Parts: sequence; C-alpha cells; structure tokens
Amino acid sequence: MTSDPADDIAAALAKLRGRRPRPPFGPDEHHHHPHSHGGPWGRGAPPWTDPSHGRFGGPARLRMLDALVAASDALSVSEIAEAVGVDQPRASRLVQQATQMGLVAREPDPDDARRTRVRLTPEGEKLISSFRGRRRDAVRSALESFTEAERADLARLLAKFAEAWPRD
Repeated sequence: MTSDPADDIAAALAKLRGRRPRPPFGPDEHHHHPHSHGGPWGRGAPPWTDPSHGRFGGPARLRMLDALVAASDALSVSEIAEAVGVDQPRASRLVQQATQMGLVAREPDPDDARRTRVRLTPEGEKLISSFRGRRRDAVRSALESFTEAERADLARLLAKFAEAWPRD
C-alpha cells in the first residue's frame, strides 16, 4: 500500500518548520504568528491552544512536542533545545510550562542521576495528535484541486526539498 500524499506533504512541512531560521527579533511569543487569527482551523485560536488548559503557547512549544513525538526515547533539555532551535534556558522554561500543564513528564536519566529526561504524557500525545490531524486535514483541503499525479509529485518533491534544507 502506498502512503497518502497528504500525509507525506504534512510530514515534510512539519520537518521544514523545525528547521526554519529563528527570527532576529526575539522569542516566538513576541511577534505576530501568521495563523493567530485564521488559518485552516478557522478564525478561532490556533491548534496549540487547548481550551482545557488555557493558552498552551507559541510555535516553540509545539515544536517541542513534535520533537518528543519524533524521538525514539525521552530527550534531555539540551536535546530539546537543539531540536526546537532555542537556547537551553528557553528550553527549560518550555519543559517547565509543559510539565505544569501535564503534557510532559520528567524522569531520571538512567545513565546520569544528576540529569533528567523529558517524555510526553498521554495528554501531550493527545494534543499533538489533534494538531497533526488538523494539519493533515488542512493539507488535504489545499490539495483538492490537484490531480493524483500532482499530489504524488508535490509530496515527492517537497520531501526531497525538506531533506535538503540546511539544518542550521
């Protein structure tokens, strides 16, 4: 069975999001996010806002959850900082906030008792799964006017582009 081009495109877009250059004017919260008043989820709040928790936060927090999903094991704060594209103090704050919300949990590092590792909780998995579903639905909607061949070509080319995108 071949994969769904919409899933492949959504995955390539997510990969590119994690590699985008950081803005020169400061952390994510201090600038307008292009989807804060619209986008594929409507005029309401963006998907990283969870009504049961209040505002979850900006794109950096979402990238942190994405990194934890993509990891095969729990990550250190340093590994999260690298994956998200922020400095270690910012990564620590992201982890602390997500811990308070019940989205991630800290656990002892089995190799170094002085360190902790971070993993998603079931609540965090539920939130990121919801967002990924919305992203996939948005991609499918955008692809409605494409032919099957165009969808497959776009998925292939975008995956190749994302793979070649500079990592720093």
